[in-house]
Amino acid sequence: MAQLKITLVKSTIGAKKDQIATAHSLGLTKIGDSSIQPDNAQTRGKVAKIIHLIEVSNA
Repeated sequence: MAQLKITLVKSTIGAKKDQIATAHSLGLTKIGDSSIQPDNAQTRGKVAKIIHLIEVSNA
């Protein structure tokens, strides 16, 4: 199964509460944090919600 590496590159300060919650659900709390997530519809939806804060690549 494909994996995505998601890295937080911008601060969540000033972001909406639901965007902050989405980042935390992906395991991203501080700038530079990375997590490996499965490439599925749920993860893609979360990525789309906070794409302006993160960087996504194949793991």
